[in-house]
Amino acid sequence: MSKVLLIDDDVELVGMFQEYLTQEGFDARAVHDGESGAAEALTGLYAIAILDVMMPRMNGLETLRRIRAGSNLPILMLTARGDDTDRIVGLELGADDYVTKPCTPRELTARIRAILRRSQAAPHDASGLAPLTVGQLTMWPEQRRVSWAGAHLELTSTEFNLLEVLVRHAGKPVSKNQLSELGLGRPMARFDRNIDVHLSSLRRKLGSLADGRSCLQTVYRLGYQLIKE
Repeated sequence: MSKVLLIDDDVELVGMFQEYLTQEGFDARAVHDGESGAAEALTGLYAIAILDVMMPRMNGLETLRRIRAGSNLPILMLTARGDDTDRIVGLELGADDYVTKPCTPRELTARIRAILRRSQAAPHDASGLAPLTVGQLTMWPEQRRVSWAGAHLELTSTEFNLLEVLVRHAGKPVSKNQLSELGLGRPMARFDRNIDVHLSSLRRKLGSLADGRSCLQTVYRLGYQLIKE
């Protein structure tokens, strides 16, 4: 049973989400302020955290920053409809995805399952052990581990998923729609900048090629491509 942490000051809404998630087979716990939420998330007991942006005392973005300083726990942000700034900042700080409020318990549960399905996915390799290597980049999908030139890289769950898709298609452009389907487990919504923000973060974390170029390139009108030297 996956443990879900709900961090939101709206007691009535969280109670509804908690009841629905419990009926769907999750073990859901709720806290109602950012400080308590960050502390609880860092216990390592949860499979995912649902984090509201608008909270008193310590808002969701600061809570996310505190969690990310000590954990790569998958985090789904709840953002106000039309507030693109909070969404982009949340993704840049390491959120895995977002849902706009108001949302239904069914929609929230579907998004949780999509994130968990990707973060807990079984390895694709038949051997279950063979690493994936492209140049100086090496991935161990079954261990959810990645390195560049032998140095470990800290990636969020979604960053890892997207990078794995690009590694498996190295040398070929992958469309944003494909990345969303394979990396996020959902179709890309209209005007969705999720993929762009995650790939921008990945580009900063990955090393450069011998000629100084980023190994992750944007291919005009086609998507993104991991350069295969």
